[in-house]
Amino acid sequence: MSVDLLDQGRTSFAQQRWTEAYARLAAADQAGALGADDLARLATAAVLLARDVEGSDLFGRAHHAYLEQGDVENAARCAFWAGMILVGHGGHAQANGWLARAARAAEDGPADAVVHGYLRIPAALRAMRAGDYTAALDGFTAAREVGVRWHDPDLLALARLGIGGTRVLLGQMADGATLLDEVMVDVTAGQVSEIPSGIVYCAVIGVCRETFDLPRAREWTAALSRWCEQQPDLVPFRGECLVNRAHIMLAHGDWADALAEAERAVERLTDPPGQPELGQAVYQQAEILRLLGRPDEAETAYRRANQLGEEPQPGLALLRLEQGRVEDAAAAVRRVLDGAPHSLARCQVLPAVVEVLVAAGDVAQARRAAAELADMASRRDNPWLHAVAAGAHGAVLLAEGRPDAALAVLRRAWGLWQELGVPYEAARTRAAMGAAYRAAGDEDAAQLELDAARWAFTQLGARQDLARVEALSRRAPVAPGGLTPREVEVLRLVATGRTNRAIAAELFLSEKTVARHLSNIFTKLDLPSRAAATAYAYEHHLV
Repeated sequence: MSVDLLDQGRTSFAQQRWTEAYARLAAADQAGALGADDLARLATAAVLLARDVEGSDLFGRAHHAYLEQGDVENAARCAFWAGMILVGHGGHAQANGWLARAARAAEDGPADAVVHGYLRIPAALRAMRAGDYTAALDGFTAAREVGVRWHDPDLLALARLGIGGTRVLLGQMADGATLLDEVMVDVTAGQVSEIPSGIVYCAVIGVCRETFDLPRAREWTAALSRWCEQQPDLVPFRGECLVNRAHIMLAHGDWADALAEAERAVERLTDPPGQPELGQAVYQQAEILRLLGRPDEAETAYRRANQLGEEPQPGLALLRLEQGRVEDAAAAVRRVLDGAPHSLARCQVLPAVVEVLVAAGDVAQARRAAAELADMASRRDNPWLHAVAAGAHGAVLLAEGRPDAALAVLRRAWGLWQELGVPYEAARTRAAMGAAYRAAGDEDAAQLELDAARWAFTQLGARQDLARVEALSRRAPVAPGGLTPREVEVLRLVATGRTNRAIAAELFLSEKTVARHLSNIFTKLDLPSRAAATAYAYEHHLV
């Protein structure tokens, strides 16, 4: 009976039917029928079903079984995977123990054995995360040399992944992307085994997302989806695949589908518990809910993401901004920016920093943030980053009362968003262009841009943005006293009792600019105070 189970388990494993393979091999194990190779198979099946702790334990048992056979090379390899799986699961102390055991086993084998290349990977990863990119590159390069010498596709994949990822962090985007594409070709060709394949897929797509490389992220996510579909009961990597798909759908304006995909990811990553990607899935869900104008649900999701260890910023800060809690939003984005460990992390935060600080009236710091973003964009051939930087610069120029200069960069941003096929950002840019045209005194052009933005927000289901653009798109009445359209807007809001800060937030201006408009209004209309201005607005039917 145990022999039949063992044969069936091996067959299921070869056919990538992981649930079936795990059940049959585990049953054979209970009958005492598993040797070292089959324990390694059972460990792999457990990991691919997200039973990480059990998988690590099984790799540990395989390690001891190989040692008993005198196979120190495979013993060290199993100890390596026992440790690496625990690293991904957060069990760093136990992981270090297994990696040390792998090193000891490797010492008993040949000095040039392939496992010495594997053992370069953990130290290189630690160096990369600590920002010591020189040490990281040295470690990954040494691992690659061993992989080339021994023709080991798994080691080559992990080493090239590390080199490519480190080069991206160093700003060497083209070289890094080329290396990552090379790794992915090997993975999609089936030359790499299952666990490192999943690691490579998710890591490469994660790099594409972090570097705003939407076309590459879309292409490799499609490949990951196909890989997952070939293994229907695969648990890890499938949830992250759904998160990536949701991110791409969101960017391309398919918000209903994006939300459904994010919810599927959350469901998939919740059971079994302890999957580290769950926080990312919940954050993605929160982002979509915020954009759809469902603030209560979004806040609940941001809080849950935080409980799961995922940073809820800058999304939560943008929600606070929509709720009128401008100071809370500003404090949050300043904190996150100060803690951003490297330039790519700062790129993720800086657009929100500019948006929030402009609303908070801190235009000087918003300008510095926009300048940093522009500097980063100038050193990278990345259309997404160039579009973000141009939009941020335009927002600052508009807040400084320089609408003509703002229009020049906003038009460039809009063109880039159009080319990238990102309708939400394109619509936000058109709304900003409408505000800039109005500030420049061109009401017809302002209405055209605002109408276009209103249509796009309606199609997307962006309720909050739609409400804002509808408020902006109300035609300014013909004003007495030579007031500009922007001054009429300011006067109308003064008449409703809003403070300068509230007016600045609503019109996306700085408080200094609002104060200047108010001074011009008092001068043009010969009014002594806000109370007199309020009375004037009512007398002339401006409210």
